Amino acid sequence: MTERTMPLFPLGTVLFPGGPLSLRIFEPRYVDMIGRCMREGTGFVVVLIVEGREAGSGALTTAAVGTEARIVDFNQLDDGLLGITCVGAERVRVVRAWRQDDGLNVAEVTAVAPDPATAIPPDCAHLPAALERLWPELGPTYAAAATRYDDAAWVGNRLAELAPLEPSVKQGLLELADPAERLRYLAPMIRLAPPEADA
Repeated sequence: MTERTMPLFPLGTVLFPGGPLSLRIFEPRYVDMIGRCMREGTGFVVVLIVEGREAGSGALTTAAVGTEARIVDFNQLDDGLLGITCVGAERVRVVRAWRQDDGLNVAEVTAVAPDPATAIPPDCAHLPAALERLWPELGPTYAAAATRYDDAAWVGNRLAELAPLEPSVKQGLLELADPAERLRYLAPMIRLAPPEADA
């Protein structure tokens, strides 16, 4: 597979394809990175921190699979910092990573095959209904997103990013190659609440 060099943004969270991500940018290395991405129309890779911390110069270990983030909006926040809104694009695998002199983490990455088109398995039929009922409550971050309740990959990714799971568990779900397997992992945790009775 073709390798390409991309900036890394290590975080304590997991970004799924199609998922939203809002960030406050204040470190000079990331302000420069965002400016370059916007000028060139490129993205950066969000990777989960496995060990260490992103700030500082200490050792940092990240997951081997991350998701390319594409910038879709930006604004100046009330505190003067740069705010950006991103959406997850394709998954990528980190082949080799290093830190530049300016402190920016970069890596050679290869694309991970996208999830195949998969129908909702019958034993997971309650999951799209549960997500559809939850959708209006998710606020403006999700309001403009296109919905695909018949797509196992899309439903699984949305539920995985919304579920109160440990980041390491979410990372495992991100790395699964089978959308139906992702749904079946989530299915026992999510029940379809009965509709509220009319007053």
